[in-house]
Amino acid sequence: MEVLHLRDEYIKLGQAMKAAGLAGSGVEAKEVIQDGLVKVNGQTDTRRGRKLYAGDIVSYNGEEIRIED
Repeated sequence: MEVLHLRDEYIKLGQAMKAAGLAGSGVEAKEVIQDGLVKVNGQTDTRRGRKLYAGDIVSYNGEEIRIED
């Protein structure tokens, strides 16, 4: 599981996927999120702008990212 450290209070889902290397571009992140392929804390979320806070876990394509302060 990869850890992504927050620089601010939160990071948006699409940005987190790009920063962690789960998506090669913002367009790719948008597509997989809208297609329902991404889960946040075990629940499918189709909002690219979903705010992620410390403790959230993003799952996509067998990989996970943990958001931490």
